[in-house]
Parts: sequence; structure tokens; C-alpha cells
Amino acid sequence: MSFTTMEQLKTIGRELAMGSQGVWGSSKEFLELVKTIGEAKSKAEEERIVLAEIESLKRRIQEPDVPRKKMKEYIMRLVYVEMLGHDASFGYIHAVKMTHDDNLLLKRSGYLAVTLFLNEDHDLIILIINTIQKDLKSDNYLVCCAALTAVCRLINEETIPAVLPQIVELLNHQKELVRKKAVMALHRFFQRSPSTVSHLFPAFQERLCDRDPSVMSAVLCALYDMILVNVKPFKHLVASLVSILKQAVEHRLPKSYDYHRTPAPFVQIKLLKILALLGTGDKAASENMFNVLGDILKRSDSTSNIGNAILYECVRTLTSIYTNPRLLQNAAEITAKFLKSDNHNLKYMGIDALGRLIKITPECAENHQLAVIDCLEDPDDTLKRKTLDLLYKMTKANNVEVIVERMVEYIRNISDNHYKTEISSRVIELAERYAPSNQWFIQTMNQVFEIAGDLVPQKVAHDLMRLIAEGAGEEDEDADSHLRSSAVQAYLQILKEPKLPSILLQVISWVLGEYGIADGSHSAEFIIGKLCDIVATRPGDDKLKGYVVSAITKICAFEKAAGQTVDLIPECVSFIEELYASHSTDLQQRIYEFHAVLKLDRDTIASILPMDASCEDIEVDKDLSFLNSFVESALANGSRPYLSDNERRGMGAMTTLASNNDAGTSSLLRFQPYEKPSIPEPAAALVTASHYSQDAIDQHDIYSSTITVSTSSRAPESSSNDGTRLKLEGVQKKWGRPTYTPEAQVPKNPINISDSVKVSSSAAGKEASSRNSSAPPYTERKQPSQEISAEKKKLAASLFGSKAGETKAKPAAKLQQNGTSKKAPAKPTSPPAPAPAPPPADLLDLSDSLPQIPSVDPVDQLADLISVDSSAATSTTSLVEQVLDAGKVATKGPSPQASLQKDSVSRQVGVTPSGGTNPDLFKDLFG
Repeated sequence: MSFTTMEQLKTIGRELAMGSQGVWGSSKEFLELVKTIGEAKSKAEEERIVLAEIESLKRRIQEPDVPRKKMKEYIMRLVYVEMLGHDASFGYIHAVKMTHDDNLLLKRSGYLAVTLFLNEDHDLIILIINTIQKDLKSDNYLVCCAALTAVCRLINEETIPAVLPQIVELLNHQKELVRKKAVMALHRFFQRSPSTVSHLFPAFQERLCDRDPSVMSAVLCALYDMILVNVKPFKHLVASLVSILKQAVEHRLPKSYDYHRTPAPFVQIKLLKILALLGTGDKAASENMFNVLGDILKRSDSTSNIGNAILYECVRTLTSIYTNPRLLQNAAEITAKFLKSDNHNLKYMGIDALGRLIKITPECAENHQLAVIDCLEDPDDTLKRKTLDLLYKMTKANNVEVIVERMVEYIRNISDNHYKTEISSRVIELAERYAPSNQWFIQTMNQVFEIAGDLVPQKVAHDLMRLIAEGAGEEDEDADSHLRSSAVQAYLQILKEPKLPSILLQVISWVLGEYGIADGSHSAEFIIGKLCDIVATRPGDDKLKGYVVSAITKICAFEKAAGQTVDLIPECVSFIEELYASHSTDLQQRIYEFHAVLKLDRDTIASILPMDASCEDIEVDKDLSFLNSFVESALANGSRPYLSDNERRGMGAMTTLASNNDAGTSSLLRFQPYEKPSIPEPAAALVTASHYSQDAIDQHDIYSSTITVSTSSRAPESSSNDGTRLKLEGVQKKWGRPTYTPEAQVPKNPINISDSVKVSSSAAGKEASSRNSSAPPYTERKQPSQEISAEKKKLAASLFGSKAGETKAKPAAKLQQNGTSKKAPAKPTSPPAPAPAPPPADLLDLSDSLPQIPSVDPVDQLADLISVDSSAATSTTSLVEQVLDAGKVATKGPSPQASLQKDSVSRQVGVTPSGGTNPDLFKDLFG
């Protein structure tokens, strides 16, 4: 709140006090209102009193010839009503009228009420613009100050040009209060619309040397915001700002600006912030600041809070500008005093200052090791977070394990999801950048997943799975196998925990499916049982169920490819049977694919699901050359050629029209009527239907795209049909091109556009990304000793290192691309050409000799479906027999017939499964 507003409130308070003595006559009523509201015992009672006051004010304020002092009191009551949260908009116009009054006290009260009632976008603002312009030119400086105060609150971007010239003139006013408020108004204009005052930068610089310190301090606030936007126009002000700072430090300003015997501390702090911006990356400007910064470090009083604030701001300035070794040493000493203080606020400033110093001189952190450890173990949560930020900036390859361990421990003890997400992301970043081994990285990620849960991004889980799949990336199969085996053992141990997040269970399901039986230490039945246990922990998670189904499919495929037999446990059979009628189409597709894979032979399964091939490249035939024979056969049988996207969307219209013009054909739309339908002979009905259907399809294609091509020729019209034709000769045309002539005929020779169409396809690119690092065996971390002093020394040595024991940092384990991945050859096959479909029926043929369509009873089809499913169960491989047998003896889950009944019910409620029986998905590929 500005100085003038405070003065106005004091004046109102004095007048209210005078009113309590009977000077106003009715002011006691207002004081009684305030007292009654304060003594209200419930919100409802307060509402009743305020609503009664509003009705009273509405009646009184509309009375004719209300005295001005009475109106002032009413407006003050309206302000009180608005403060209590009620609407007093009926009196806004009276506050605006009061700003026009010639009485100074009433005018200032009106401006005060208007600034409290209205905002810059209110419709009544336009009514006070002329009043503000007149008051800015007033000879009474108090009127000018009142108008300037209203300008800062009410003038928006559109009305700035209306008052800007008058405010610029007030920068040279003889009263320092007016000059100060004019600077503040221009500062407000810059915040709302910088372009409106960008030409006034010289005026700000001139007021910087004003003889009154209050005007100078107001200019400093405006300059700081301007320098934040652009530093270059203000580089030449360094000498002037240094001179002002030196005068403030040397007690040259009036004593009224002192605070706790510190000369103008707020002016010093603002100047230090501005110098930090101007000296960044500028050696010449920084050298001009060194002397005055040294004086501040010597003169500032470190026993008071305001003195410590100046010292902290001076340290921030020294770390921002061009460095000076002597001053940095002084800054380090001040930082040490902050860290050793018992005051948590000073410790917080010390941690922040140390974080800025280590960016310039990292070795200065070694002198404050124990102080940082004390802050890390402090019960103050804010100080602990600031210390973790410092450790994050200090992390290197030789101390990453200790720092990450501290961060993980902190995540485990907090419940705030915001900070848990932030610190988890930092742990992941440090682990990916400085991980000493892949095993340590996997262990750290498992801890983060277990603690942070679903707050961890999905990308982190994918990176972890890719790292396990690619291994060390050094062509060391033994190290890769050891890494995967240790990951499987670790995840089997984690599954013993009672509650795990979904994202970690997804990673566990994928790892068990890929490598659960790779080393032979665990049987397939054991791993499948663990996967079923995972599903039981989260029965409503469809995404997790998808991971589990894929894992079970891979395990069964690996076993069958190796010539082994998998005995599915009853829980697994029940889980699979339930998914046949799942509402999730993704789960249905996965379970049908699982059933289809079990029907395949051993060699086929080994080719489509090879062991340990999740990261291998797949050769993709982008031209789909294996389909050439199928395409040629289909074209020979009369199928239509493939049209590209551009041709379908009409982007190739110009090319097609050009080719039509070269061929001498017309591309105009056909306006001739259709032939009169005639009743065909029974023998020729099928031929007629086929001809008409094809012609209708071609006609639809012409109207549905911009490619206008004649596709079929018509038989010459007989004389018997001439009477039924639409006569267009001599009729004025309402639509179409103006160059249309009724004599235009449809060309008889159609143009075949299939010669210029080629079949093309696109395939996904190759994915080859890997993480290269060594993978030494995992060893458990030793517990620290119980001695406090020795523990702190050991922890400090781990965090900050020592010059005597300095060793070479291990190369960071990062995710890199593996350029030597194996190739999985693709076996192209040519599917047989389909038989030509029978011609469609003629929908316009109303004769009785139409071809008969055989009727089909859906009930018979369902009976055949069940019988076919039962007979097919006896002819599948031994593994399918085991699945069905296990389904019969399982204590959980329905029989195959019950599953089909579920399928039928799900169709009635809106779910459409892929089919009643397991489709043979690989029939076209493998014959």
C-alpha cells in the first residue's frame, strides 16, 4: 500500500474517532454497525446484519440532496460492506462522482474508494479519465498525488496514452513526493506494456541522480525490472550505480534511511542486485565494482539480520560477476560463519552461498564437509532439502553412491508427492550419468520404483528393461548372463514385499518372461506361478495383465521350441480362460495369440519367438516384394489397383486432368439421365446386375474425389427409352460451369488409370540403442560404524573426497546405441490368390427371377461352432491338450463351452471379441 493511501486511512480513522464524539451526527450508527458485526455469534447472523445495512444504504444513497459529508460516510460504509464479501456495486457511481468534488478531503476519499471498488477493466474507468487528466495538472500537489495513486491502480494498457504526457511532465515537479509517484506510475506502465515507455529510458536515468533519495530509490526498482529484460542499454550506468552505492555505504544519505544503525540497507540490496546483472560476463564492469564490494564486506554488521542480508547479497553478487580471488576468499569466510551459526536461517543462506561458490571454486567445499553433514542430518526439513540441492550440484563419479543413498533415504521418509517426484527425477538423472556399474544402476532403479511408485515416468522403466536386455554391451556373454540372472533373483526377492507399485510389477513381469528360465535355475511352472501371483495383487490393472500374458506366452514358446512340455497350473488356466471374454480388446488379442502360438510347430515358434532376441534388429522388406505375385494375380482377376493417399484425397487431381486432356477425353461431370431400368431375362439377370453395380461404383468414385475420369461406356440408347430422358435443351442452368454445352457427350472409351498406380508401403525404422558399461558382481554395502565422529568423517570423505586418496573415476554407465546387434532374417511367403467373388445382386432388378440366396440359421452356426471347437481340441498338439485337460480338472475357471457362453453374453452387452473359436492367425503365412 502506498504512502498516500496510508495517510488517507489515517485521516478516515481520525474522522471516525471524531464521529464517535458526535461531530458527524450519524457516525455513531456506523460504529454501532461495526460493533454489532463483531459481536455476531454465527455467520447467518452476520449475513442478516450486513444485508439489512445494504438495504438501508440503497435507500439512503438514492435520496435527493444528500449532503456531501453524509455521502462520504455512506461510501465508507460501502467499502466496509465490500470488505465483508458482499456486493456494493450500486454505489460505485457515487464514488466516481466524489472524485469530481473540489473539496480535497472528499476527492481523496473518492479516489480511495474507487481504487478499492474498481479494477483496470471495469466499465466505469472511462468516467474518471478526464478527472485524472485534470487533477494531474492541478497546482495542489496533494491532488496530483491522489491522481497518481489512482493511475497506478486503474489505468490499463489501452488508456495509458491518455495520461502518459502529463505524468512525464510531473517527473520535473518541484515536490519530491510527486516526482517519486510519477516514477512509480511509469514503472507500473512498464510492467503492463513495456513498449509504451521504452522511449523514456533517458528520463529514468536522469531521475537516478535526483537530489532526493526517495526518488532515486524508486528509480532503482524500475531500472531493475528493465535490466532483467535487456542489459545492454544500461551498461554505461555502472559507474553511476557504484558511486551511489559508495555514498550509501559511507553514511552520506540522510539518517532517516538508516535501519538498525545500517545505512540505507534496502537501497544497498537493490543496488547489489542491479550490479550483479550488469557485471555478469563483463570484466571491465566487474573491476569497477571490486572496491565498493570489498568495503561492504568490511563495514557490514554481522550481528544483525539486516547486516547479514547485505553480506549474503554481496556474496551472490561476487559469484555472479567476473571473479576476484581475494574477494572470493572473503566470501568463503562469510559463508563459513553462516554455516557455523545456530540460526537455521543463517545456515540456509550459508548452504545457498556455498552452492554458488563451488561452481567457481569446487575445492572450497572441502573446508565445510562436517557443516554440510550436520545440515543434512538437521531435523529442519527446509534446511535438509536445501542441503540435498547442494549435494546434487556436487555429485561426481567418485561420490555418486553416497549422495544417491542419502537421497533415496530422504524419499523414503517424506510423504509430499511433489518433492518425492522432484528428488526421484534427480536420483534417476545422477544414476544414469554417473552409475559405476549396471548392477548398481538396476539396484538403484528398483529402490526408486519401490519407493516413488507410479510417480516415476514410464520412460525410466523402458530404459531399465532395455539396459537389462542389452547387457554390458562389450560382447561379453558371461557378464550379460550374470547381469540378467542377478536381475531375476533380485526381482524374485522383491516379489515377497506385500505391496508394490504397478510400474515395478510391469518391469518384473517383462524380465521374468524374457530371462526367468534362461539360466535353467528356475522351472517354467515356477515362473508362471509367480506371474499369476503378480496378477492376483492387482486384479483390476489391465495393463499389468497384458505384460503377464505376454510373459506367459514367451515362456511357453521357449519351452516348446526347446522340445519341453509345459504343465500349466490351475491358476494360470483360470486366468487365461477369464480373459477370453474380457472387455479389453488388447487382452483378448493377446490371449488369442497365445492360443494360436500353442498350435504351431516347434520350428515355427523358434522363428517367431527366439530366445533373447528382444533387442535384435528385424530386417524389413519396405517394398513388400513377397506380395508381388499376389498383387499380379488379383489385378489379373479384375481387382482395382491401389490408389495412393494423394490420389484419394484429391491432391493428384491436376496430374490426372493433364493426362485426360492429353488423351483427348472430357473430364466434365455427366448430366445425362440414367437408362430406364428394364426387366432382364432370368438367364441374363446376373450379368446385368454385375454391369450396373460396377458402373455405379465407378460413378460414385467420380463424385467422391476430384479426379473425374470416365470409367465405363454405355450401350446405345434405344428409341423406346427416348421418351423417358430428361430434356435439358433450352432450360436455364442454375449450377455448374458457365461453359457447359448440352451437346457434350460422355466418351465411350474409358481411361484406365491403373497403369500409373504403384503399390508402396512403409515400415518402421530400426531400433538400435544400448547402454555400454561394465557389470562387476553385486556386493552388499557395509554398514557404517556406530561411532558418530568416525561416521561423519567417513561420510564427509565419501562426499567430498580427499586429495590423498584421489582415484580415477569409473566411466559412467550410460545408455548408448549398440551398433553390433544381431539380425533376425525374415522369411517372405506368398499367400495364395483368392478366388474371384461372385457378382453382387442387382438392387434395382424387381423381377421374380433373382438369384436365390441360401438362408443361414445362426443357431445352427453356433452349434457347429461348439462342435468344431470340441473336435479341434483333440487334434491339436500335446500342449493344447494339456491346456484343455487342465481346464477340465481346474478348481477355478469355466469349461470351453462356458467360455463360449461368456463370449455370447459379452456380445449382447456390447463387447465384440475376435471370434468364437481360436482363429488360425498364421494360416496365410505358413500354409
